[in-house]
Amino acid sequence: MVVRESALDVEIRDNAAMTASPTTEQMVAGGLRSSLLGIVINLVLALVKCLTGLVGHSFALLADGIESFLDVISSTVVYLGLRLAIKPPDMDHPYGHGKADPIAAAAVGVAMIAAAVGIAVESISLIRTPHKLPHVYTLWVLLSVVPIKALLSRYVSGVSQKIESSALRGDAWHHLSDAIVSAFAFIGISAALWTRDPTADDWAALCAAPIILLGGWQQLRRPVAELLDTAPTPEIGEQVRHVAEAVPAVLGVEKCFVRKVGFRYYVDLHVVVRGDLTVREGHLIAHAVADQVRQQVAKVAEVLVHIEPEEELLVSHPGELMAEEAREAPPPSRKP
Repeated sequence: MVVRESALDVEIRDNAAMTASPTTEQMVAGGLRSSLLGIVINLVLALVKCLTGLVGHSFALLADGIESFLDVISSTVVYLGLRLAIKPPDMDHPYGHGKADPIAAAAVGVAMIAAAVGIAVESISLIRTPHKLPHVYTLWVLLSVVPIKALLSRYVSGVSQKIESSALRGDAWHHLSDAIVSAFAFIGISAALWTRDPTADDWAALCAAPIILLGGWQQLRRPVAELLDTAPTPEIGEQVRHVAEAVPAVLGVEKCFVRKVGFRYYVDLHVVVRGDLTVREGHLIAHAVADQVRQQVAKVAEVLVHIEPEEELLVSHPGELMAEEAREAPPPSRKP
């Protein structure tokens, strides 16, 4: 065996593994169905609420209808984002199109913030302007809307957790915010009819605006963090380290970086091996590490492996190497 003094640099890139697996495609197909369902339901509810709000003199219900129209737009953006994000890599996009998912999520967050500002401005304007009392039948519309939107939000949220989609998570929050606006509208119309004060309806819409604004801000933060390649939860990195260190001939993992792109994870690893290995042996070890990580860690699309000689670990983390040698050293024999 030939001793090599220089560091070995082996990078394993497997674009075939980046293609979405059938399981991922099936899960994203469920996300597409949930987006289509949201578009249809929101369109029907938006028309009903806007018409009822206009005829029944309820701005809270009209604002609720506008929020539902925004839900139609956001669900459409999510649908298009999911369809683009699941596309396989090509020559122009070797890392795939996964960034389309957080971009769609960010668009939903911006739409929620814009809706909150618009509702607040219009509510303040109507509070200062005399208008008629809302009709009683507007309450029945709201009573049917709240459970529908709450159930839709829960359904979409469940799908988003399965595929870890930022866009679907935002869509679920948007549905929930619509249910919150409807609940506030119900309270406001009830108060207006009870007190005979039409502005109670407008105050209810104004009270719902900060909740939508907060939800939009929270929704905007997550996709922006993903677009900036913020590290995912530490558990994923720990799992990757554990799998890599279990590969034979790997003495340790010096560095481990994980980032999320769309529905998959991309891993950069620096693994430490004996310094006297040949280039071919280091290459095979790198392949073994990449294969094991992709097989044992869910949703990993690509693993980039950098081979480091053990001297590197001795310089940067001497205690770690000493501990590794202590674990591998046989127990001393005892003579009577």
